[in-house]
Amino acid sequence: MAAGKLLLYAGLSLSLCALGMLAVAICSDHWYETDARRYRERCRSFSSRRKDPGFIYIPNNSLPLRASRSRLDRWEEKLLLARNRRQLFAMSAADECSRQYNSTNMGLWSKCHRLGFDQDIEDRIRKGAIARCSYIKYHYSSATVPKNLSYNITKTIRQDEWHSLHLRRMTAGFMGMAVAIILFGWIVGMLGCCWDRGLMQYVAGLLFLMGGTFCIISLCTCVAGINFELSRYPRYLYGLPDDISHGYGWSMFCAWGGLGLSLIAGFFCTLAPSIQPIPRSTCPKSRQENGTVC
Repeated sequence: MAAGKLLLYAGLSLSLCALGMLAVAICSDHWYETDARRYRERCRSFSSRRKDPGFIYIPNNSLPLRASRSRLDRWEEKLLLARNRRQLFAMSAADECSRQYNSTNMGLWSKCHRLGFDQDIEDRIRKGAIARCSYIKYHYSSATVPKNLSYNITKTIRQDEWHSLHLRRMTAGFMGMAVAIILFGWIVGMLGCCWDRGLMQYVAGLLFLMGGTFCIISLCTCVAGINFELSRYPRYLYGLPDDISHGYGWSMFCAWGGLGLSLIAGFFCTLAPSIQPIPRSTCPKSRQENGTVC
């Protein structure tokens, strides 16, 4: 009896913690982060080169009598791969620096400039020229499609916009359903605990497991959406340069933590009724049931 109650209380407590972690993840804007400081330093050094007439800049990789590829160290091999990739997609270093990449953090609802990563951006935000955060759209808009492109590329971009939009909708929708199901399961579990109903406790555990399943779907679609955005065509418009570091933020780890806690809570609450003994009635049976004759 005590073990079953302990499992039930532990499951309800873990589900409440899972709700808190999922709520923090939904309300925060640190699901995915980029750091463009190295990219900006490279572009500043590129723009500060000599531009006087008669001066021709030749990069080191283009000089004769350079070392063979077998003797290149690891860093030079990375630079060579980056140069080959730029040549493959018809992008030079000047083309990359012509686009502006900022250090940002993104959530389900907004995309913001990271605080303290770029002094120029901070000054413009302080003056009110730009906003720190912009809302993520969950509806299709043709204004996001670049102009002056060929018909085939424009058609591909529009199709990719629809796919990306569906992935964002699935991420937000399944995450909202997961939170609602876990909250409903917690209410059912509390009522089952107060009324001592084993069936309600078992149903609460199943709801926690269902909420965890919906959370898994949401996180998988979120990861798929980010990978899809980075691999969109044309790459020179949607890809990131090699010197921009990017990765998942603490909000994503909060969501994964809430997922794990909800699954553990579901396991505890479904196991608790089977450990508790079946209550037996102390009332005596009637005379007919005892086999006596009137």
